Amino acid sequence: MSPTTVAMNDTLNRYLVDMGVRDTPVLHQLRAETAEMPGGHMQLAPEQGQFLAFLVELMAPRRVLEVGTYTGYSTLCMALALTPEGRIDACDTNPETTAVAQRHWAAAGVDGRIELHLGPAQDTLAAFLRDGGAGCYDLAFIDADKEDYDTYYEMALRLVRPGGVVAFDNMLWGGRVADPAATDTATEAVRAMNAKLHADTRVGLTLVPVGDGITLARKR
Repeated sequence: MSPTTVAMNDTLNRYLVDMGVRDTPVLHQLRAETAEMPGGHMQLAPEQGQFLAFLVELMAPRRVLEVGTYTGYSTLCMALALTPEGRIDACDTNPETTAVAQRHWAAAGVDGRIELHLGPAQDTLAAFLRDGGAGCYDLAFIDADKEDYDTYYEMALRLVRPGGVVAFDNMLWGGRVADPAATDTATEAVRAMNAKLHADTRVGLTLVPVGDGITLARKR
């Protein structure tokens, strides 16, 4: 046992991936292709993808909402873990990166479980709410522009059912959230989101130090 989270180094992180991640050829190929792209640093870590897949297996959600899809790695991890009835609504603004996603979703045979919504996520979520989507989702995963996390959270909290989960990526923000010298807009936005979630009695909460930090907020 340990009173604190173990400090990670490259060797231990490699062991974590080797022992904790069950890879598939399509997942590996998508990671490799994304790593060569200009924004490849935004890709979800494989251990985070495994964590999301395990969460989906535990929850067996019928409807999943994703805000921020990029090249679709997190989407693919979750889709592979869905039951046959499960579906994902994936929201993004970039047709080029999501074309990469769609190609790999098809290769994995899960494209029929995913509906891509191109356009500003706030508009898409507002349309879901107007169309009676409140309380219809079991799980929401938010991994988009940090300055709008609070807006996405409030909308996602309306869209998920009681007992449903809203998950956020990048909540440790490369360690900058704990650095008083880091005062850029994105860092301040993540700090504010962490503080809001910590105080929000509408949800149960855990911040999991996997990858860049995933927060799970369970709607009460």
